[in-house]
Amino acid sequence: MLRWSIIFLIVAIVAAVFGFGGIASTAAGIAKVLFFVFLVLFVISLIFGRRST
Repeated sequence: MLRWSIIFLIVAIVAAVFGFGGIASTAAGIAKVLFFVFLVLFVISLIFGRRST
């Protein structure tokens, strides 16, 4: 489960770099949404990963 947490964190960071960097306005909107979605999934993965061990 920690593996999924790390994957979600990396995807969120990549989405933030592309979106918040101002490459394109459409990509920025999509990246902001993806950033928060994957950030939430990262936190949920951390919580459930700790509960199962």
